[in-house]
This record gives sequence, structure tokens and C-alpha cells, in this order.
Amino acid sequence: MKTTNILALGLAAVVALSGTSALASGDGAKLFKKKCGSCHSMEAGKHMAGPALDSIIGRKAGSSDFGRYKALAGADFTWDEKNMDEWITDPKKFIGKATAMTAKIKKEDEREAIIKFLKGEDD
Repeated sequence: MKTTNILALGLAAVVALSGTSALASGDGAKLFKKKCGSCHSMEAGKHMAGPALDSIIGRKAGSSDFGRYKALAGADFTWDEKNMDEWITDPKKFIGKATAMTAKIKKEDEREAIIKFLKGEDD
């Protein structure tokens, strides 16, 4: 087998194996827009059906000036990567009661990308 054929097969194998396991840079923003953007903004003070999520990681839950949504009123935790992951996996299970947030993001790599975006680490 020629060296160029071996290199081409090797490159094809690398692309095939890595192409499905990781999201590209910038996918967190795209996923946020697709899965969260109909209800949430990333612009400070620009509330939609749900509260704006700018600087959400590190913020006390339920501390927004968004008045229409009460599910996290009186919450006693600060948003971090771990509890945000649990929240976007299954909000009702996370807080133990029904919530207006109906989206459930089952794929771990999608949740990781969205959280990275929320932290401001996604291009």
C-alpha cells in the first residue's frame, strides 16, 4: 500500500473517531440559542419568558429582578456548574416541584457546552 493511501486512511479514521465525540468551539452559543434562547436572554436585564441568564454562574438562585417566575424564589444555593447541570437535565427533579422550564437536555456534551457558554468560556 502506498504511503499516501496509508496517511489518507489514518486521517479519515481520526476524523471519523473524533467528529462525533466533541462539540466544536462556539457550539455552546448555538445550543443555548436553540434550546434556551426562546425563553432566556444573555443580555443583562433583558428578561423574556424567563429571566436573563447573564452572569448566572456564581449568582444566588432566584435573586434576579425577574418578577414573573417564582419557582426559585427563596432558593438557598448559588448556581455552579454542578447544580446547573442537574437543573438543565431535569428541572422538576432538581427542585422537587413543577416549574415553567420544560426543556430537558439529556446529552451530557450538550449540557457541558451550554454551561461553558453560560460561564463565558465558549467562543
